[in-house]
Amino acid sequence: MSVLMVSGTGTEIGKTVVTSAIAAAAVAAGRSVAVLKPAQTGVGPQEPGDAAEAVRLAGPSVTAVELARYPEPLAPDRAARRSGLATLAPAQIAEAAERLSLDHDLVLVEGAGGLLVRFDEAGNTLADAARLLGAPTLIVAQAGLGTLNSTTLTAEALRARELTALGVVVGSWPRNPDLAARCNLADLTKSSGLPLLGAVPEGSGTLVPDRFRASAPTWLAPPLSGTWSAESFLSTWTPPPFTPANPNPSPANPANPNPANPANPNPAGAHPSPAGV
Repeated sequence: MSVLMVSGTGTEIGKTVVTSAIAAAAVAAGRSVAVLKPAQTGVGPQEPGDAAEAVRLAGPSVTAVELARYPEPLAPDRAARRSGLATLAPAQIAEAAERLSLDHDLVLVEGAGGLLVRFDEAGNTLADAARLLGAPTLIVAQAGLGTLNSTTLTAEALRARELTALGVVVGSWPRNPDLAARCNLADLTKSSGLPLLGAVPEGSGTLVPDRFRASAPTWLAPPLSGTWSAESFLSTWTPPPFTPANPNPSPANPANPNPANPANPNPAGAHPSPAGV
């Protein structure tokens, strides 16, 4: 696996942190790594982009390459046309990745948003670059509600194009996962048909780089140069058993003919019968 495409099920779900973690784990395993960001959007000319963030987190030995930068935070095709800049073709992405693979053990190609975000007016996407490269794609998914649908749709889009899906990594596993996150974790493999290859803790991108690099292998499974175990993680976060909302309902109070007002068992205007009558 010299080239790996990293695609999300959407935006702002942890792709860059996952890409950085994979890079850090690979470096720790003694591999040389390059991170290729074909299209960086929403970042100014002198601001650090996602590829630079991967270097900051994973270490200075990582090579960062960015092919195009567009100022507005939009899909690359629209961002390019609005700014009057050239769009990117899949062949340019593939050529850059192949060139980097000559000098690096692993090239990580981080997409923009989801798998089918358009890079040019012809509608080409990260999937088209993956086809040219013959490279597998890793899906980065969110933990909460909606992830089963979006992850499964992404997996099906890859299969429909006869592309290889390597597996799924949860991009930001909550510190205190709710019921939905825990149930989603248990169902992701069955729904998507793909192995679970990691879960990066929420807030990992804010760690100091040394701690990030030391921790990264523990978030990722062996195919991504890590030590993380899906079986152990799933066991830790098994959903709790179902508990009815009101497991022990109180029986009706026969002495209170006015249940709407337990404090006043006699509705207005009603009087108890005299004793002995």
